[in-house]
Amino acid sequence: MAKEESSEVLSVEGREVRITHPEKLYFSTQARVSKLDLVRYYLSVAPGALSGIRDRPIVLKRFVNGAEGEAFYQKRAPAQRPEWLRTVTLSFPSGRTAEELVVDDAAGLAWVANLGCIELHPHPVRSRDLEHPDELRIDLDPVPGVSWADVCRVAIEVQALLDELGLRGWPKTSGSRGIHVNVRIEPRWTFTEVRRAAIALSRAVERRAPALASSKWWKEERHGVFLDYNQNAKDRTTCSAYSVRPVPDARVSTPLRWSEVPDCNPADFTIFTVPKRFAETGDPHAEMDAAPGSLEKLLELAARDEAAGLGDAPWPPHFRKMEGEGPRVAPSRARSTRSGSGPVKPLAKKTRVKMPLVVVANSPDKSAALAGLEKWKSRHPQVAELLAVDDVLVDSMRGRSSTWTRIRVNLRHVPEELRPPQDTPDPDDDPTREWRERSAKRKSKTGSEAKPNAGSDSHSHSEDGA
Repeated sequence: MAKEESSEVLSVEGREVRITHPEKLYFSTQARVSKLDLVRYYLSVAPGALSGIRDRPIVLKRFVNGAEGEAFYQKRAPAQRPEWLRTVTLSFPSGRTAEELVVDDAAGLAWVANLGCIELHPHPVRSRDLEHPDELRIDLDPVPGVSWADVCRVAIEVQALLDELGLRGWPKTSGSRGIHVNVRIEPRWTFTEVRRAAIALSRAVERRAPALASSKWWKEERHGVFLDYNQNAKDRTTCSAYSVRPVPDARVSTPLRWSEVPDCNPADFTIFTVPKRFAETGDPHAEMDAAPGSLEKLLELAARDEAAGLGDAPWPPHFRKMEGEGPRVAPSRARSTRSGSGPVKPLAKKTRVKMPLVVVANSPDKSAALAGLEKWKSRHPQVAELLAVDDVLVDSMRGRSSTWTRIRVNLRHVPEELRPPQDTPDPDDDPTREWRERSAKRKSKTGSEAKPNAGSDSHSHSEDGA
């Protein structure tokens, strides 16, 4: 006889929501949190959590085996869903469309948490206008070894610039190592224009704090705190306010007041502490919708940058090649370009320094990839001693429906005679390899120029502020 599925029915604002396997542990290492604990957390901060997702289509990032398990992305709304949950149809850069879920109330919040949605991933648009964002998203993502104090310093530079531009930024911890600053804007500009404004802002902050901030897309070129302008490209999402993050202590992406930024500790904001903070001090972002701002000054800054020779910056790898965009390939691989079927010609633009990178691990399991890094170091102890903190590049890669971790090592500080060759990564479980190999075969048969693939140096939208 089949074992009966355990469940618990919650009454949420007059609606019944069934929580299946409520006792299932979603966090089990440092924090111990069950599925029901997660649902109750979201209900305890529902007004704040809903302010970030209400009336917005959301991508379901599902951790059906808990925070320690592999997640997958589900754009399309489940066919079996309550009749009171609505959907909207989004179009994507690929030309495809999807009917995505919109969560407007606490019952819907509990329902998606029951699906294993530890995080909440809304698009920056409202359901009434899916082509014009009402939010500029500034994602401060520190490279390895950068201190939290430096992240906060860059956030303060962002605040100062926004003030000068007549815009108001609303900061929150990313729930990991970074900070997000969201800016409400009038929904008058396209995704392309909003991204263009974000590039201008990133470059302006980099000029203000060149030792601390970076606008460079390729990880091998970054330093300090990267301002990820591509979070504003269409089809990119970041975790919203009060989202729980899949890290061992169950941290929360927590809204802050600017006065809290310099001295806060992101480890203080967890699923256990945020409900009390919310109940006692309220939501610091409660008035975010009150005064949307204009991008006109930022777009004027973008125009000045372009007149000075600063054109478009690289797009995420799954986007089609954009007009005015430079070569979409990492500097370590960009040495030449091919015109039609003719010979390889040197790039007309200034050649960037090629970094000596080796891939040491690919795995859907981040801990397995990190263990592979340690094995590589043990095989090359003399090399490992010469590496700087930011010579180890841990990339969260996104395929069509899943993520995996790629670890590369930059050998720039290692004398050439000591540099180990590129061996087969260990582990080497890249879930996109089969697709890429098929694609490469098709390209070789047709002789067409290869498009960027899912194995490019992409920044997964689930790893904001990693």
